[in-house]
Amino acid sequence: MKTPFLQAIKERVLVLDGAMGTMLQERGLRPGQSPEELNLSMPDVVAGVHREYLEAGADIIVTNTFGGTRPKLEHYGLEEKVREINARAVEIAREVCGDRAYVAASMGPTGLFVEPVGETTFDTMAAFFREQAAALIEAGADLITLETFLDIKEIRAAVIAIREISSTIPIIAQLTFDNEGRTVLGTPPEAAAVTLAAAGADIVGSNCGLGPDGICAVLGAMRGVTRLPLISQANAGLPKLVDGKTVFPGTPDDMTAFHDRMLELNVRVIGGCCGTTPAHIRAIKEALGGRDLSWRDCGPPAGVTFLASRTSVVALGGGLPAVIIGERINPTGKKAFAQELREGKITTIRREAMEQTAAGAHLLDVNVGTPGIDEPAAMERAVFCVTGSVAVPLVLDSSDPAALERGLKAADGKVLVNSVNGEAKSIERVLPLVKKYGAAVIGLALDETGIPETAEGRLAVAERIVAAAEGRGISRNDVVIDCLTLTVSAEQKRAMETLRAVRLVKETLGCPTVLGVSNISFGLPRRPLISSAFFAMALAAGLDAAIVNPKEEEMMAAWRSAMVLLNRDPSAAAYIAAYAGTAAAAPEPAASGEALDIRERLKRAVITGDRENIVALVEEALGQGLEPLQVSNEGLLPGLEEVGRRFEKNLVFLPQVMQSADTMQAAFGRLKEVMQGSPAASRGKILMATVEGDIHDIGKNIVCTLLENHGFEVIDLGKNVPADRIVGKARELGVDAVGLSALMTTTMTEMENVIARLKEAGIRTFTMVGGAVVTQEYADEIGADLYARDAMEAVARIKALLEKQA
Repeated sequence: MKTPFLQAIKERVLVLDGAMGTMLQERGLRPGQSPEELNLSMPDVVAGVHREYLEAGADIIVTNTFGGTRPKLEHYGLEEKVREINARAVEIAREVCGDRAYVAASMGPTGLFVEPVGETTFDTMAAFFREQAAALIEAGADLITLETFLDIKEIRAAVIAIREISSTIPIIAQLTFDNEGRTVLGTPPEAAAVTLAAAGADIVGSNCGLGPDGICAVLGAMRGVTRLPLISQANAGLPKLVDGKTVFPGTPDDMTAFHDRMLELNVRVIGGCCGTTPAHIRAIKEALGGRDLSWRDCGPPAGVTFLASRTSVVALGGGLPAVIIGERINPTGKKAFAQELREGKITTIRREAMEQTAAGAHLLDVNVGTPGIDEPAAMERAVFCVTGSVAVPLVLDSSDPAALERGLKAADGKVLVNSVNGEAKSIERVLPLVKKYGAAVIGLALDETGIPETAEGRLAVAERIVAAAEGRGISRNDVVIDCLTLTVSAEQKRAMETLRAVRLVKETLGCPTVLGVSNISFGLPRRPLISSAFFAMALAAGLDAAIVNPKEEEMMAAWRSAMVLLNRDPSAAAYIAAYAGTAAAAPEPAASGEALDIRERLKRAVITGDRENIVALVEEALGQGLEPLQVSNEGLLPGLEEVGRRFEKNLVFLPQVMQSADTMQAAFGRLKEVMQGSPAASRGKILMATVEGDIHDIGKNIVCTLLENHGFEVIDLGKNVPADRIVGKARELGVDAVGLSALMTTTMTEMENVIARLKEAGIRTFTMVGGAVVTQEYADEIGADLYARDAMEAVARIKALLEKQA
């Protein structure tokens, strides 16, 4: 009988098998055929691949179910065989392995994006993964491995869905990163590890996309924020085209070059991805022999809470600099904002998110509770708006469990829930949501009897909250205690009791602490004076986070100064960065948006993705006498070009690019109405297609959207497009360029075939190629005119080429 998997990885490093797709292709998988269908039609072939890896020394055999979700199987007309295909795959692997190896059920991405980047809802995405996971678990898989994900939101939905079915089955969660250390949608390894660990993954790591050196760097970054065991599944180097075939140059020995570093990082599973064969797996296994494979307890220090957005991580506690939580996204006492919420508008939310972040907020509190609204729907809109506008993690602030759950589904990473208190009803309503969706939570030191008068009373409530959280599997690091700030004008003696409570909680529980600092000065004149003094005192007492208005300079000055004096700002670096070379006088007020030229306001709206107001700005520009082409060329396109520049510098990422593109489309929709009957200038006609055999089209779709926004006429033929159709349409439409996409190494060679066919047919057109596995070297080898790493580069390069040609 095998040792339980999670116990086994504590005892030794396990070896996972290698590539499946290329092995099946060599054994009869036809171009365009579903690899998963072979579980039914050619089970002996699948079993044979498993057997080769088992004999090579693999401790973990991965099922042939990577594309086994309903959306993926639907491309082959197999959507009604989800359960049959996945269950049979587990049976095949189990028959081969017996007790010699663990059966890891593979689950890959659906090919869809979760809203607002895509159109698939969180619930729909989770349902796809629940369906597949149920079949795999019922068939007897030992664990589930999530592989080659590009979207943190999608893989988070997958982990949560699996945990709805089973709280015990081990989950490996892996994303694919590029050479810059981010996923396609901009997620760095740290944000991925924080989010997936909180959601319920048992092992995190990376597969595909990179060789052992690149994967090792990714895992090193993850180790800084998690103590979970890690997994490495590197490619055998980066693919090259040799004699018309895709070849991975990495030798078996190359796969073992980073073993020592992997072991230092407590990598407990090492396997192979694209290009790896039984020979590579054998080398990995043999190279582990004679090494110290004992468990290494490493990672971040205890007492630190990590929160994450899609693209960033914030740490609080453990003596780190205190965190500023912006409090301004809250309709309390703000009639105009409350009315906006009732009308379903998000203008104030976007503005406050950007202004507070620019002022120094590390987290943003999001509260949309006001009478007369659908609060769950408003919370979802607010989360989508904030996460599309700024990079900081969120604090979801609501007393409505339905609104909290809607916000937790809409969020990209690990958020902080505000809040739970010591009442049994509150604990039962809030903590299950915190656990299910992988969040942290603010614990208010009050209960049915109100706020205890003494620090000891508040500590007792905090202890009950922490015990209730730990009883539900929530780490005390993820419970941030609010000892509650009372109004000093009414209860002057209790201000110091709050500070004493902060010290007691830190000393007794070791939990991070937070206060809504501004409450202290309510009812007094010149409130920032009192608030900033109390803030500094609270920081000296050990406060880890504060809910404040970051746009109040007195509060930020108190925070920066206290961090220096408390030795929580090493070398006073943050203080100097804020104040070096500045005058003591108050800063000049920012120019009002209304004072800006309409062209500049259009540009800014595109940059910030302000879809809500872009049509009104277009109307204003037209009303001022601008021609439609002036609106486009002097206002809208400069905005999108600036987004492109920021994208190149890693200042914004693909979700923000798509939000700006969506804003552009709304503006162009209005301009097209004005220009009906007038000839529209086009930069060129582009034919786009994902080549035959490849059903991945996310990247190609993004390129199409951006090309259209830059004034190109785009003909999108879709995915899995035969060469004959591409050539025929290119001839029929007289296109200026043909763009080809491929995600898989097994289909990228079809690009060469299409380009050759275009030349044979005498079609004079430029060709552009791209996709996760495509490189500049490969593009040169097959005779493509252009290669683009990403959508923004594709637009820039095709514009430059066609303008030069003209």
